[in-house]
Amino acid sequence: LYVIGGDGSHRGAHALYEHFRSLGLNISVACVPKTVDNDIAFIDRSFGFATAVEEAQRAILSAKTEAKCAPNGIGIVKLMGRSSGYIAAHATLASGDADVCLIPEVPTVLDGPTGCLGHVQRVLEARGHAVVVVAEGVGEQLLLDPTRKDIERDASGNVKLPPIAPWLKDRVVEFFEAQGITVNVKVLDPSYMIRSVKANASDSLYCMLLAQNVVHGVMAGYTGFSVALVNNRLVYLPMTSITKNSPAFMNPRGRTWERILSATRQPNTMVDDKAPAKKSEDPSE
Repeated sequence: LYVIGGDGSHRGAHALYEHFRSLGLNISVACVPKTVDNDIAFIDRSFGFATAVEEAQRAILSAKTEAKCAPNGIGIVKLMGRSSGYIAAHATLASGDADVCLIPEVPTVLDGPTGCLGHVQRVLEARGHAVVVVAEGVGEQLLLDPTRKDIERDASGNVKLPPIAPWLKDRVVEFFEAQGITVNVKVLDPSYMIRSVKANASDSLYCMLLAQNVVHGVMAGYTGFSVALVNNRLVYLPMTSITKNSPAFMNPRGRTWERILSATRQPNTMVDDKAPAKKSEDPSE
């Protein structure tokens, strides 16, 4: 039995593995990690992530073009990332066109000396346009009260995320209107375009290697494992190593976030001492 999916699919596969073993059935259960958010622990990346980043940077470029074509233009791009901001972060770095990047791992501050709205204003005054990239999980941080018991959830038990992009647009407009400044704000949500685009060459090759190696593992008699790229080597991991440690988060004090701050010049809002666990020991994170 081959299962392709994220930590939820891995938990289901592990339950089947335990059930088959209790019955003494000679059935192998093997997994291939898959989540476009790239929030699976230990692995270098999930297949499809490179394609998602490539398509996301096209959306950022489109937002920049729209913003440049209007007086005081501001483009807001909402990207996927429920628990982690890998797509938003890597697309921001790859494009070089974003002025603000907001991710779930880092507290979002709108107003005050470290507020992103003040930074957008400074960029607008200097260039005449600005681009904001926001991961969808930021909506849970800003708009949901975690103490409430009536939070709406989907069929999988995940919290239904509030629409962050329209809310952020309204806040941007209110901020500038309070100062007598008219802005033109455009919102882009390329989620389905990113999900449905054809895999690029890197991901296509990666998929072939994963498929070959998961079959090799089963034919060698292994079960209860997942095949993945770790430190640039294809390895077999126990399913439990993924189910017990996922979802993973980007290190908000790591090199990737420092590169974001350097690229966008936005204020750093990481002021507390409690940071989410690192996804891996990769120093680039």
